[in-house]
Amino acid sequence: MYAIVDIAGKQFKVTKDQFVYAPRMEGEEGASVEFDKVLLFDDNGKVEVGAPVLKGAKVAGKILGHVKGDKVVVFKKKRRKGYQKRNGHRQEFTKVLIENISK
Repeated sequence: MYAIVDIAGKQFKVTKDQFVYAPRMEGEEGASVEFDKVLLFDDNGKVEVGAPVLKGAKVAGKILGHVKGDKVVVFKKKRRKGYQKRNGHRQEFTKVLIENISK
């Protein structure tokens, strides 16, 4: 059994007891969250597709912590001009444990 859920504008395929690194959300560690934008629900081959979302379907989870992703180095250069710029970025994520998928 799995579901495809829209979390903060990104789509995730989730199953029960799975960890998901979603874009940073409000909430403290240990707080429960509920996602109601379920786009697809599969129960052992019986697939239901929403238009655009399924009514009454919910995915419950628990926030395990807020983490940062790997560093991405941004390097800009203009040739023959002596211009070089180096910058880095680390995206913030929320680690969520999917506890239950209900329809």
